[in-house]
Amino acid sequence: MTIRPRTMRTKRRSGFTLIIVILVVAFLLAVGVTVVAVTGSGTSISNNIRGQDQSLNAAEAGFDSAWQRMSTAFDYQNWTSFDTHYLQDPAGIDLPLSDNYFRKLTDPELLALLDQDGNDVADSENVIFYKQTFVQPETGIPSGYLTYTVFLIDKFAGSGTQQPGSGLLVVIGTAGIGKMMSTTRLEVELTSGN
Repeated sequence: MTIRPRTMRTKRRSGFTLIIVILVVAFLLAVGVTVVAVTGSGTSISNNIRGQDQSLNAAEAGFDSAWQRMSTAFDYQNWTSFDTHYLQDPAGIDLPLSDNYFRKLTDPELLALLDQDGNDVADSENVIFYKQTFVQPETGIPSGYLTYTVFLIDKFAGSGTQQPGSGLLVVIGTAGIGKMMSTTRLEVELTSGN
């Protein structure tokens, strides 16, 4: 009679051991899958950071180019204020209550709105630069991969207040194309001093 209880104990122990082995294997499998996922996402994160850095560089280049163009225009008296250079098309782009207000749109939506016919040329002549190619200093080779778009917004539009000597310079830098595009938007408050 003592044999039977030992057989039952042995079966219980082996069943218990099997459960522990299954739990350990499941734990190790979960850890392994997590390590593989983290390792694989490192490249993706690195590419996202690189894209953000490149789009910021393009935006800064856009600001520098626009600043130089506007300074020259003021120096040669081609511009006397920002008044006639504000972007007002498409309708509502400068009005906070409009669905087309530039701050309500993502950068890709805003770029598409500025070129509704899709010919890579801005539909409004008041866009200072539209998808202008940024030439990287280290290579000196222009690439359509990095671009910038620049325009002026009347920050007082729709308020009834006119201040033609001040504006908001909006710069959108892009790196990449399509769904793989990273963007950076800069908004710089300007005053012409007039």
